[in-house]
Amino acid sequence: MNVLIVDALASGKGKRLVTRDAIGAGPRSVAGIFEKKGINVNIMEVEKVLGKSFNKDFYDLLLVSGMSGDLTAVRKTIKKVYGKTVIIGGPITSEPINSLKNTGADIAVIGEGEETLLDLLTLDLNNIESLPLEKLESIKGLSFLNKNKKIVFNGLRPVMQRKTYNTFKPSIKTIKNYSIFYAARVYLEVLRGCSNYYRANIEQNEACSLCNKCREGKLIDRFYCPQNKLPGCGYCSVPSLFGPPKSRTVDNIIEEAKGLLELGVNRIVLSAPCILDYGRDLLVEPEPLTDPRFPEPNYEELEKLFSKLFDLSKVKEGAASIMIENIKASLITDRSATLLGQYFKNTPISIGFETGSKEHSKLLGRPSNPSETLNAIKKLKNTGIKPYVYFIHGLPGQTRKTALETVNSINESIRNGAERIILYRFHTLPMSEFCNYPNGLPYVKDKNSKIIHEAAIKANRLKKDDLIGKKVNVVIAERYDKNPLYYVSYPLKHGPVVLVEGKNGLENNVINVEITRKASDRMVYGRF
Repeated sequence: MNVLIVDALASGKGKRLVTRDAIGAGPRSVAGIFEKKGINVNIMEVEKVLGKSFNKDFYDLLLVSGMSGDLTAVRKTIKKVYGKTVIIGGPITSEPINSLKNTGADIAVIGEGEETLLDLLTLDLNNIESLPLEKLESIKGLSFLNKNKKIVFNGLRPVMQRKTYNTFKPSIKTIKNYSIFYAARVYLEVLRGCSNYYRANIEQNEACSLCNKCREGKLIDRFYCPQNKLPGCGYCSVPSLFGPPKSRTVDNIIEEAKGLLELGVNRIVLSAPCILDYGRDLLVEPEPLTDPRFPEPNYEELEKLFSKLFDLSKVKEGAASIMIENIKASLITDRSATLLGQYFKNTPISIGFETGSKEHSKLLGRPSNPSETLNAIKKLKNTGIKPYVYFIHGLPGQTRKTALETVNSINESIRNGAERIILYRFHTLPMSEFCNYPNGLPYVKDKNSKIIHEAAIKANRLKKDDLIGKKVNVVIAERYDKNPLYYVSYPLKHGPVVLVEGKNGLENNVINVEITRKASDRMVYGRF
């Protein structure tokens, strides 16, 4: 059997734009399932599948991975491979019934897919029409179309345990199927799940018994809510889908990182909702890690992981970089900030701020308040880290007061050392507490969101000016499609896209450049 996994993540209508240099961990995790079973598997970017030269007849089974915003790309893909069995997965299946209805797929895998796929592979997927209905109905974590053309959802599979999680290994060799894998940020999953089991209470205590178990109860008690409110920040579905954190073993992570580097990867991102949750689950076992504040980070396990990663020859020589992305301010202590600065100096790290209002922050279910987040930014900056700070406009509960407080927090973030402000518009996510709220309005249609947007733009323009004259190591990726005189390149330690003029044949080179001027809000020009 020949299997194709189509990576449609962050492709929207069928083409990646601002995320071209990001390769998620999900498709390779799925590919690892087939490799484990000795089945021939390939990964292909959605742009190639939608291109003219794609031959669907070579494949017996197709899997498509996408997010909610990639509905159009997923639908186009399934239409193009009509006649083949198609399984969809990823965040797009958080609405299992709608995802099948709106895409035309045969089967949707919801949540953690490894064990579900193993169960599916015991069936004859080449001919889904002849599959015994009772066999599909027995597999948890599935949604499918039955013989009466009705969509059946079997319910979520129980959250995978850490020991089981560590028996699965993502594919390494399929990374070479991505067009610019050598210049891309390749995400390597180090843990799955989130420790924030606070609950959002945006309706100001309506449908909440005020038992406060989610903030003060025993770890096991926080797992459940008497009012069935979903865990975590109200706008996020990670705890609902993946449960509390479970960490991969250091050996498994090092094995994967080493393999990726040997195949030519130059930029690895340690993927986790919060890197400082890594190893914290080991401190509370067998209880679930449902507290985003206590215990403190597992400093010994983090040190063990970081030291081994930075001892890999390519990283040690400065020819490749190890990056981290997301951290909770609630876990930034003096010791954790110092540890991060020791290994990730001059590397951007993202902190969620979302709202500048203390009251609003608590109603959203946030694990930290604005003053703690500002303090975390300052601590990271003082250890040599480049803090990137996330905000969201249009959130449920946003008012003129919370917007003005958010503007103030954006400005304070810059004063405390933030290198960049990243602003998103609120989009409702299935399986989050805010799943029934409407999406936030575009900032041009909401005066409160507009002042937040203007503050973020102003802050980032000032920081772009700070880059002029700086020298950075970049990985040359490909010719710039809008002006072939230039190459698109990416900073080895992340940052804005750098356009550099150069002769042919520079792809996959790490070169030092000087930033000369701004090209746009997202790009700068550089010279060798």
